[in-house]
Amino acid sequence: MLNGANMNWLGKREPEFYGTRTLAEVNELVAARAAERGCTVEFFQSNVEGLAMDRIYAAAEAGIDGLLMNPAGFSHAGYALRDCLRAVQLPYVEVHMSNTEARGIDPVTTCEAAGVVAGLGANSYLVGLDALLGVIAARREGA
Repeated sequence: MLNGANMNWLGKREPEFYGTRTLAEVNELVAARAAERGCTVEFFQSNVEGLAMDRIYAAAEAGIDGLLMNPAGFSHAGYALRDCLRAVQLPYVEVHMSNTEARGIDPVTTCEAAGVVAGLGANSYLVGLDALLGVIAARREGA
C-alpha cells in the first residue's frame, strides 16, 4: 500500500475532508483486514514522487501481487507516476478518502487503475483492499 504526498500529515490536516485518523491508524485497519483475508500488506508513504515510483518498480520486480494506492498530492500532476503504473502493469486499485469528483479533482493516475474507491474516508482503503484482492484473483483465473 502506497500513500502519496501529504498523507504523513493525515489526522492533522483538513479533517473536514480526511477525518482525524492518522496514517498509522489507517495502516493498522488495513493490516487487520489483510490478516482476515489471509494476505499481508507492505506500507510505504512518500512526499517525493520519484521515491514512490522507485518503490512501485521494486515491488513489480519482487513479484508483489498488486498495488493499493492513494496518490494523494500526486493526483494533480503525477504524470511520471502514471507512466510508471502503465509500465509495471501491476493490478492496481486507487483509493481516495474524500470524494475527488465532488471536489473537482481529476487524478491523473486513475486511468491506470482497475478500479477506484473514493469518498468513504478510511473505509476507502478497506473496500479498496477487498477490490484489489478480487482483481488479483480474477487475473490468476485468467478472467
